[in-house]
Order: sequence, then C-alpha cells, then structure tokens
Amino acid sequence: MKMWSGRFRQPLDPAFEAWQRSWEFDCRLLECELEASSAHARALAKAGVLSADELKTTLNGLEQIGDRVAEEPALLEDDEAEDVHHFVEKALVTIVGDLGYKLHSGRSRNEQIATDLRLYTRAACDEISAELSKLISAFLDRAEKAGDAAMPAYTHLQRAEPVLVAHWLLAYAEMLLRDLSRLEDCRKRLNVCPLGSGAVAGTTLPLDRELMSADLGFTAPTANSIDATCDRDFVVEFANSASLLAIHLSRWAEEMLLFSTQEYGFIHAPEAFSTGSSAMPQKMNGDLLELTRGKAARIIGSATSLIVSVKGLPLAYNKDMQETQEPLFHITETVVSLIPLVTGWMQSAEFDFARMQNAAETGYMNAFAAATYLVRKGVPFRIAHEIIGKAVRLALDQQCELQGLALADLQRLDSHFAQEFFEFVTLKNVLAIHDVPGGTSPAQVKEAITRTRKRLTSVHEEAHAHA
Repeated sequence: MKMWSGRFRQPLDPAFEAWQRSWEFDCRLLECELEASSAHARALAKAGVLSADELKTTLNGLEQIGDRVAEEPALLEDDEAEDVHHFVEKALVTIVGDLGYKLHSGRSRNEQIATDLRLYTRAACDEISAELSKLISAFLDRAEKAGDAAMPAYTHLQRAEPVLVAHWLLAYAEMLLRDLSRLEDCRKRLNVCPLGSGAVAGTTLPLDRELMSADLGFTAPTANSIDATCDRDFVVEFANSASLLAIHLSRWAEEMLLFSTQEYGFIHAPEAFSTGSSAMPQKMNGDLLELTRGKAARIIGSATSLIVSVKGLPLAYNKDMQETQEPLFHITETVVSLIPLVTGWMQSAEFDFARMQNAAETGYMNAFAAATYLVRKGVPFRIAHEIIGKAVRLALDQQCELQGLALADLQRLDSHFAQEFFEFVTLKNVLAIHDVPGGTSPAQVKEAITRTRKRLTSVHEEAHAHA
C-alpha cells in the first residue's frame, strides 16, 4: 500500500512509478531513518498516542529491521518501496502488524527526509574529519622527519626561494586544517532537529520536540517548520566544504605528479599506489594522483548540481529536492574513500633530499637574501633589487652562482659588498634569516610543527565533546 494512495482512482503509470522512486539510492539513509523513527515513537508514547507496550513493540520492530537488513542485505532489493520511509513502514507492518501504521501519526515524509539528511551529513562530517585528521598527522610526521632538509619553493612554476621541506609540507597541513574547520562549522549549523515540523506547518500532535532533538543528539529543534522542511543549506554547505577539500587534494596531487617526474626527481612515488603501462614496460604511472584530480572534478560537479537544484525553489518542500540526495551521497562516498588513500601515499612516498638540497642551492634563489644584505647595509630596497639583478646577469654570463662571483666584481656594482656577503647568501643563512612567524627558518618551522599538532589535538577534543 502506498503512503498516499487514498485520494487516487487510477494506478500510476508503471514507467513513471519506477522513474520517480528514490529507494534505489536513499536506502543509504536506512540507519538514519530507523534512528529518527525510534525518537518519534518515544515522543508519540509521551504524547499518549502509543501505549507503553506499543512503544516497546514498535522499537523492537524497528531494531529488527536494522538487524535483518544487516544479516540479509538482499532485503534492500525491494521493487515496491517508493523510498526509505515507505520501506521502513512496510517492513515494520510485516513485523508488528497494523500497529506499524501508527508510527506515521503526527509526521510527514517532508520532515523525515530533512531529519535523515541531517543525520547522514552529520555522520559524514564526523567520518571525513576523522580521516582528515589522520592525513594532517601524516603531513606533520613527514615534516618532522624532514628536519632541516631544504628544497626550492616556486612561484609561477619557476624556482623562487629555498625553504625547508617541512615548511612546504606544513603549507598543505594549513589547507587541510581549514577544511577541517569548515566541516566542524558545517556540523554545528546543521545540528538542529526538524522532527515535529510536519509537512510544512508543524505537527498536529503535542509531541515533545526537545525530547526528540535530545534523543538524536541535536542541539535544539529547528525554529521554523516551513524552513525546516525545505532547508538544504546544510547539504550545500557540506558539499562546498568538500569541494574546497577536493581542490586542495587536487593541487597536492598535481604537485606530487610534477615532483615525481624524472625532470624534477624530488619524490619517488610509492609503487603500491601506482600502475604500469600495457605498452611501455619501463613506465610507472601515478594513477592515484591522477584520479585524485579527476575525483575532485566530479565532487565539484556534484556540488554545483546541488546549488542549481535548489536555486529557484519556492517554499517549502518540492520533489526537486529528491535530486539533492544523490550528489550528497556521491560526494560523501568519494571523499571518504579518497582520503585514506592519499594518507597511504603520503606515508609511503620517498623524498630525494639530496636532489632537493642541490636544487635549493642553485638557480640564484638566494637573490632576495642578497638584496636583503644590501638593505641591512642601508641601501634602499628598490636600488638593492636593481644591483642584485645586475649581479645575477653577471653570474649568468660567467656561468656561476652569486657566491661564485669575485668580490671585486661585486664591489664594482656597489661599494657596500664585503667578504661577509658570501656567508650571508649560503643556504643555511638564507633559510635562517626568514625568522618570522610563518617563515621558513628552522626555529620557526619547528615551533610551527608543535603549534599545528596542538591545533589538531584541540579539534579532536572538540569533536569528541559533541560526538
């Protein structure tokens, strides 16, 4: 029996009926639906709609549905179920008889799906946050192990200045910490309970909304029944947060692909996360990295489809909202499966510190430090910039680095040059003089690693507090 068929005389067109069903994908919400239905049942009992025995029977029946599906997943292959709500009602009636129909008293599928999606998205935030924390820890571990190893930093894909390898890795940790923070913020905003909102105007039974909210771990009931039944902001916000995370992972993947080429040679990609060529025996392809870029595109596409789905909808619930579910599921499942693989790659990759160090010491990347030397001698920076530019040109002509120039040649460019210049532009000193918070000096980077670990710990503690 349909949940709405009393008013209809004609059966649905078979093709339309199959086409409009959502059970094929919203079966993912079964656990959420059972949890929310149990909370609703307890509220019905408090309101006197269910007796104590009926409540016990209903709760037991809902529990049995979950147990049976866990033991026999084939039960989900239900050609009659219109959606997850219909499936649960049918299954409950099979177990407890007509008492199962009582459970829908005082509620609507509009509030049910709004509640289920909040429970699902909240769980997704928690699961992704946990995996993201592990990935950030992997970056911090690699940064710690890198010690004082140096590498070139790039702007415009051209070598710019030397930095510690650890400093470079911490840049990714910062990106991912922002992603973690966005998920935490999203979780806080979505954590309100629509149960009791009815179809649009609020339930007609005296249900204890505070009780249902607390039962499900929400911070409070939603404030407006119209908004509660049609709000999908939390889904869009989650999708956008996941999109930014995907962008960061895609940027990471692109750089790892570049740095693991023979041309760069900074990284030896792990074989466990690579594949070969069917034609060229020597090849090892970075498939995980390439697929990370590809998956990022699909995540962003799903987020875009979510925004477009809701952009023109009048209040309140519209069937269009059914189209917001599959993008949410796709984004969640993609991100949840991707992050552990990225973590594994980061833990397994090998850095060629010698090659990185050599690259950091060549290509005039100490030119900014050289200009700083003159600035400290009282030369205005714009003039110092011009002088060092000429020194670089001279070094190019002589096919040497700045420190390979003769002091006499440098002094012909400017009288402020002295013997200590050559010590000033060594790699060790060039790194050390970037001694400001957020800079790449060894002392600052060491403190940054400790600080970042503490920030990550505080996020963990906050997550456990609301778990």
